[in-house]
Amino acid sequence: MLGGEGLTRATQTAILSANYMATKLEPYFKVLYRGHSNLVAHEFILDSRPWKQTAGVEVEDIAKRLMDYGFHAPTISFPVPGTMMVEPTESESKEELDRFCDALIAIHGEMNRIAKEEWPRDNNPLKNAPHTSAVVSANEWNRPYGREEAAFPRPGCASISSGRTSDGSIMFMVTGT
Repeated sequence: MLGGEGLTRATQTAILSANYMATKLEPYFKVLYRGHSNLVAHEFILDSRPWKQTAGVEVEDIAKRLMDYGFHAPTISFPVPGTMMVEPTESESKEELDRFCDALIAIHGEMNRIAKEEWPRDNNPLKNAPHTSAVVSANEWNRPYGREEAAFPRPGCASISSGRTSDGSIMFMVTGT
């Protein structure tokens, strides 16, 4: 449907987006399999395996925590176990690419807090993610971090709003901001 020129442009945009993101995330996560010019193709692989030793964090924990930031996790543990394959499409805006990168950079900061033993390895925002509305609105909260940090870790994340339905019950809705 795009035609030859459109398909070429979509491919160029996807490759440019992947390289932009890989470069932005490289100081925080090792990027596996760069090419001869230190570039990636339309996707790239972030290595989270070192965090298993330093903070007890698995790639699944990062994937779950991304939900608190308003993102569905990318492919994990394929083609390399313990890694995350990021494949930005040509339709994502630079703002959305930056928002995703900022979420991963913030998660990197959270992993550092675990590694520094500011949070226990078994009771932290990554191990307990995702933080649903039922969890953050429960009467009891026995976690070493606040509810706001759990559910709204950064500006621009998903937000939870509530309202009454026609039958008087309370409805919670998660929306991206």
